[in-house]
Amino acid sequence: MKKVLIPTKLDAVAGRILTEHGGYLVVQDEEAGLAALAAAHPDAYALIVRSEKVSGEAMAMLPELKVIIRAGAGYNTIDVKDARRRGIDVMNTPGANANAVAEEVVALMLADARQLVAADASVRSGKWEKKQFMGREIAGKTLGIVGVGFIGRTLIKRLRGFEMRVIGYDPVLTEDRARDLGLELADLGTVFEEADYVSLHVPENDQTRGMVNADLLGRMKPNATIINCARAGILDEEAFRRAKVERGLRLLNDVYPKDEEGAKSVADIADLLVPHLGANTREANANAARRAAEQLIEFDDKGITSYIVNREIPAGLDEAYGELAHAVAKLCRGMVGREERLQCISSSFYGSLAPYGQWLILPVLSGALEEFSRSNDYASALQYLKDMGVEYEDRETDQQKGFENSITIDMRVLLDATRTRACSVRGTVAENNVMISRIDDFDKLYFEPFGHNLIVTYRDRPGILGQIGAALAEAGINIDDVRNPHDSRGVKSLAWLKVNRPVPAEVVAGIAEKIGAETAVYAEI
Repeated sequence: MKKVLIPTKLDAVAGRILTEHGGYLVVQDEEAGLAALAAAHPDAYALIVRSEKVSGEAMAMLPELKVIIRAGAGYNTIDVKDARRRGIDVMNTPGANANAVAEEVVALMLADARQLVAADASVRSGKWEKKQFMGREIAGKTLGIVGVGFIGRTLIKRLRGFEMRVIGYDPVLTEDRARDLGLELADLGTVFEEADYVSLHVPENDQTRGMVNADLLGRMKPNATIINCARAGILDEEAFRRAKVERGLRLLNDVYPKDEEGAKSVADIADLLVPHLGANTREANANAARRAAEQLIEFDDKGITSYIVNREIPAGLDEAYGELAHAVAKLCRGMVGREERLQCISSSFYGSLAPYGQWLILPVLSGALEEFSRSNDYASALQYLKDMGVEYEDRETDQQKGFENSITIDMRVLLDATRTRACSVRGTVAENNVMISRIDDFDKLYFEPFGHNLIVTYRDRPGILGQIGAALAEAGINIDDVRNPHDSRGVKSLAWLKVNRPVPAEVVAGIAEKIGAETAVYAEI
């Protein structure tokens, strides 16, 4: 059992998903704190946190730790470099909090524009100071977004009803994508010059720390507003302090160097201060918890590494192809026999996948070898294969074949001292769905592999599919879908049946004997 520590106030759905999946022992205690929980459970495999600080000292208390998941987007509270040195993968759950933060930005804008906080306090004190609370409208104003990621894109959607002009800066966003979003792309200086409101949505790092400086602030319109629901260090506080006096700028602030009680350094310059409430909704907490649990399972079961933030994974590698690599390899291993000694794995990555072979080997191995630990990196994965006596070849591909963005996996197992068995499986992704396109000489399958699969090959003759169906029916197993192609010579047939529940080994053996099958395997993916 892999022990998972959750030392934070996180929705119970994370623990529930992990426990129901099996293989995980979840320890969740929001009161004890990370240090106490680590001391009590030094054998923890994974750690799921929200805003807790995870230092090198904390990691040192957990010598078996392999994964840290930040249930949220920002991970500046985790020492990712130290984690990498210790062989610990750090993930985040980008987008899980996007709607909550976007709604908070809108709430801050409206609360400030209509002076709601001060007006509420005034009325509660028995006063009626309506004339003092003359407000302004945000409709028709210009919003500038710095960083058009999950939150920035969601914010654009939420503000459409206010008929605002939205301009934005993001160095990786294309003009076509911006146009689709309803956003005018601009350089950073133009955003600050033309916006009535500038909302910050970038991470804090060496490139962004202090980026909102005296130069940018000096370009803003008088009385314009900065909204910071990102990270405190992005804003140069001293520069803003001067700009507030000179230009009457406003600051709506939700982020601080530390999430803790005590005086806040921006208290004298912020027009609204809230205690880091951006992701603090029940819905966002549940979304982040669910995503954290699901990502840990995908990481362990399928080798999906898309959300690791402290490992160099190419941005161009769509996570769907990690799913594909895992599925193709798992199906191929099922075809040759999971109990047989694996001799050789060969892979071919076609189209734009060709440069990513060293990353895709990880989901391939997690599909081929149940015992393969996904905490391996590429070099240790190759060493693992060498130690197992398994040959591995990442073949050069012939791009003229037209197998764009496809993966082919070949495997060979040793049956005894003289006999081997081999299989070749190719798959692709169509409309974001993983599809198996070929098994050996049976081509153009385009069948989704997930679920319960019975795959049988036999010499082609009439009535065989009916016999297989009858045997399944006798066992109380229903057929959900089926493919039944011939090979290129018209000699053999393949029956691939998607069924509603597992097929017992004795049923598979009975079918194979009854029809004289060449192969008959059950594979669950």
